[in-house]
Amino acid sequence: MTKYRFIISLICFGIFIIGYSQKFDARLAKKLGADEYGMKSYVLVILKTGTNTTTDKQTLDSLFRGHMDNIQRLSAQGKLIIAGPMKKNPNNYRGIFILDVKTQDEAHQLLSTDPTIREKIFDVELYDWYGSAALPTYLPAHTKIEKKSINNNTLNLK
Repeated sequence: MTKYRFIISLICFGIFIIGYSQKFDARLAKKLGADEYGMKSYVLVILKTGTNTTTDKQTLDSLFRGHMDNIQRLSAQGKLIIAGPMKKNPNNYRGIFILDVKTQDEAHQLLSTDPTIREKIFDVELYDWYGSAALPTYLPAHTKIEKKSINNNTLNLK
């Protein structure tokens, strides 16, 4: 047990030294809307299987194409910070969004532009969430490492 405490202590000390040695960038913090802890408020959206159980392939393809287009649009606007699907689970959760908005009302307005949500393919749960203000830097980095764009067929979201 003492061996593990020592290892954990070394790791924590290393993280502290790395974090302490980093230079605070006031301009970047202000640009990203960070508070004194480097954090800010977002809205976390959980997409769940909705009440619309249509099986019409053409309809579903159209709705999911619109869903992916909407994700791209919101991302380009800087409103959608994180998006991704979930594997099958007992809660019927299908994916998450983290939206860079101040209120759930703003989030609902953005979500109303998604055809899969409008047509009840997905239902949503919204939560106020507090996380790193640096999250908006995640997607620009992602575009530098992806070889292929994600589409509905890749994700198998139906």
